[in-house]
Amino acid sequence: MKTLLRIDSSLRTEGSYSRNLADYFQTMWKTVNPAGKVIHRDLVKKEIPHITNSTIAGFYAAKEDNTSETVKATALSDELIAELKSSDEVLISSPMYNCSIASTLKAYIDYVFRINHTFQYVNNECHGLLNNKKVFIITVKVGLFKGTKMERYEFQNPYLKSVLELMGMKVEYLLSLEGTSNREIAEKNKTTIENTINSIFSIKM
Repeated sequence: MKTLLRIDSSLRTEGSYSRNLADYFQTMWKTVNPAGKVIHRDLVKKEIPHITNSTIAGFYAAKEDNTSETVKATALSDELIAELKSSDEVLISSPMYNCSIASTLKAYIDYVFRINHTFQYVNNECHGLLNNKKVFIITVKVGLFKGTKMERYEFQNPYLKSVLELMGMKVEYLLSLEGTSNREIAEKNKTTIENTINSIFSIKM
């Protein structure tokens, strides 16, 4: 039985293009994995705090040097990493905020991007430890970036792809919906992405 970990980061709980497309993806995933389990991590409904100095100290402390404070500070990281490791596939939906990702998603990444748990350094090189994970990313942008002068300011897609690959995960698809400020363009692009999702699961609607 497969497990899908779905992570939503849009501050909009209603009328969100990224959540809507994630819903569509999840529906198609369940169609081909009827016995599969979906773990839904909503970073807005259940906020994740920023990491603190105690968190970082806990990340780098040897077991014998841990204190009750560092153990407490890394408890959420332990929970999120265990959840991530328990999944076979990961779905991340991410709207663009200020040329990059939402702070909610960045906070999540700060907790799971953890030395000797999801990556390690070998000969001064970063090696991921989550090599059996497939990731599907859905990003949404108000404007048009690809192939325009604005593309130089698009840090959302490359950041997500890079940090996930550094943890060893394989980005199977990165689906980017652009132009949501124009409803006609947005709906056309949304249909294109839905068709791509159909093809991922070989489903004809």
